[in-house]
Amino acid sequence: MEITAQMVKELRESTGAGMMDCKKALSEAGGDMEKAVDILREKGLGQAAKKADRLASEGLVSVKVCEKCKKATITDINSETDFVARNPQFQTLTKDTTAHIQANDITSVEELNSSTLNGVKFEEYFKTQIATIGENLVVRRFETISADAKGIVNGYVHSNGRVGVLIGAACESEEVANKAAEFIRNLCMHAAAMKPSVISYNDLDKDFVEKEFIALKAELEKENEEFTRLGKPLHHIPEYASRIQLTDDVIAKATDAIKEELKSEGKPEKIWDKIIQGKIERFYADNTVLDQRLTLLGQFYVMDDKKTIEQVVAEKSKEFGGKIEIVKYVRFELGEGLEKKVDDFAAAVAAQIG
Repeated sequence: MEITAQMVKELRESTGAGMMDCKKALSEAGGDMEKAVDILREKGLGQAAKKADRLASEGLVSVKVCEKCKKATITDINSETDFVARNPQFQTLTKDTTAHIQANDITSVEELNSSTLNGVKFEEYFKTQIATIGENLVVRRFETISADAKGIVNGYVHSNGRVGVLIGAACESEEVANKAAEFIRNLCMHAAAMKPSVISYNDLDKDFVEKEFIALKAELEKENEEFTRLGKPLHHIPEYASRIQLTDDVIAKATDAIKEELKSEGKPEKIWDKIIQGKIERFYADNTVLDQRLTLLGQFYVMDDKKTIEQVVAEKSKEFGGKIEIVKYVRFELGEGLEKKVDDFAAAVAAQIG
């Protein structure tokens, strides 16, 4: 397969790797873009393909949370230009659509189009809005999460309207749920900024973790080469990447190694327990880098970066008098998953005169 300059450019923009490295990777991958990304990452030559470089749409993400924090809805409604996204009429349209979806428990675009809003079929109402605003609009996706009496949901949409998050929690009692509402909103703000993909390491696939671990080590080793040249402190190269890999046997071996270390240092056994606890916590932190990047509970909390979200949830459970468990997480980023259009002027002209 011919490796075009456009393919090399696209791979370079999405991974940050050098031009020649991208060309070699594409050749090795037979032109397969995803495989080329993996090849670069396994050699420590490129980051994971950046989603931001593939986003093509404009529009708004909208969030509505009911008054009692028992139901929350998020929508992603696309426009052609950012100019229209700033249009007050379009902003009202997104809010009204989100409220309509929530009030009528709508679960699909088909169901939405056949529903009735203000006495008019939604599909017709939406077409009227398109005609008035003068640009094509699309209700791309939406989701609603609900909670029972012992649950709580909350949401947050960033001020630019490009990122929104919903989080739902199951609590030990209705009282705990009511106390947790503001905390859950703060977690939504954290997730909007820090972009976790899933709630917990339990949601990660083992094969995916193994593959990412190879790329992670290569990335850190490559950066260490540069740090060595610059005389900077080096990254610790982890033995593992996620708690999904830290089995009881792994922790037992790590504990035994710590005991041997303390013994060789001549530390009295009566103080071992506290030292071991601290060192095991450090072992977890050093060997869960993937969790810290991809999982909500594994990330360090932006409002207290000495603690993970998991630790903060445990603390809040004690403070509010009962267990809190994060059970639902939804994050929409405008245009996520849509490929950027490649503008080919010559092809466009040919199509018009063809």
